[in-house]
Amino acid sequence: MSIKLGPNRYGKAETHVVGVTKNGGVHEIRDLNVSVALAGAMDEVHLTGDNGAVLTTDTQKNTVFAFAKEHGITSPEAFGLLLARHFVDSQPTIHHARVSIEEFAWERIVLDASDKQHSFVRSAQETRTARVHYDGEKAWVVAGLQGLVVLNSTGSEFHGYLKDKYTTLQEAYDRVLATEVNAEWRFIGEPSDWDKTYREAKSALLEAFAETYSYSLQQTLYAMGERVLTTCPEIGEVRLSLPNKHHFVVDLSAFGLTNDNEVFYAADRPYGLIEGTVLRDDAPAAGPAWE
Repeated sequence: MSIKLGPNRYGKAETHVVGVTKNGGVHEIRDLNVSVALAGAMDEVHLTGDNGAVLTTDTQKNTVFAFAKEHGITSPEAFGLLLARHFVDSQPTIHHARVSIEEFAWERIVLDASDKQHSFVRSAQETRTARVHYDGEKAWVVAGLQGLVVLNSTGSEFHGYLKDKYTTLQEAYDRVLATEVNAEWRFIGEPSDWDKTYREAKSALLEAFAETYSYSLQQTLYAMGERVLTTCPEIGEVRLSLPNKHHFVVDLSAFGLTNDNEVFYAADRPYGLIEGTVLRDDAPAAGPAWE
């Protein structure tokens, strides 16, 4: 029997860095959770315990903080590219870097008749994400968002599906459609403004959800991915995961009340999970981007 070491990586996970940019009394916040994973000439550390090829995870953590000061944080994608290229290009034993980032949004608290612009409230919407791979020659960037909850109170149907002896679900011709949007999009070109592209992609998702008369969540998923690709030419592929947040009409007849799609029971589980990919025919191969 032959035994050998397979693919491996190591790194510092979840370094939480908050950068404050001060322009006089006007402050801006970038709040990132950064995870680094490195791979390369790491056979000896696994097989013999020789650490000569290892850039310590503590050094990786320190680099995140130092780069936040030296380079600033303009966007999670740009910050991830800086870190990934640094780790590979500065260390001969590191051949591949993956930097995964979550960004937590803060909204400014605006006070009437005040010039103070340094107070913020944590946004309760989505978490922005970015993942960067770099192998010394090429970089791959995947960005996205998680936890963006949306709901249409009408404009959705669901009927005509397969039925067997276990089917009890009634066909719906006017229903609530709600989901939590978890989306990632793979870049095939580097935009001039990462933040602008993020805003455009998010807006495209929301607009498609709101404007699509839906006969299934799958149809809505495709419309959302298609809208992102139409809006953002630098994006080649969109992956969506949409849990169906079921809203069931409550039967109020026992109380002598009618319920014309006005009162619902919002069930948290189990739930349908709709997943899919929408991509350009001519998009180049993904490489390690989705890993």
